[in-house]
Amino acid sequence: MYRSLIIDNLGINQGMIFENIVAQMLRANGHELYFHEFEYCPEGNSVSKSYEVDFLTVRGKRLSPIEVKSSGYKSHKSFDYFKDKYQVKMNDRYIIYTKDLAFDDGVLYIPIYMTMFL
Repeated sequence: MYRSLIIDNLGINQGMIFENIVAQMLRANGHELYFHEFEYCPEGNSVSKSYEVDFLTVRGKRLSPIEVKSSGYKSHKSFDYFKDKYQVKMNDRYIIYTKDLAFDDGVLYIPIYMTMFL
């Protein structure tokens, strides 16, 4: 580890850091945060797999899933499977990432610095 640090080759898990930042901002705004892991068998598959959603918040009696992406924001399979499995119980869906504010296919994409406005 020391050698990696000296030659500036220390791998950092940015996703973990981003999730921690988002969790702190959401808690500072009074959100109760929940983590959710679920089993799902996508259509066409015969075996179910385990998937997870970074954060769930409850608004009224409905769930708002939040996925945090430090890179590769276009790929969010577990987020999509969560929607398929729990659509009746869902409210707004959010992906917090490093790009500009956008809305696409029912998902609000929020730059990380705007997390405080959720």
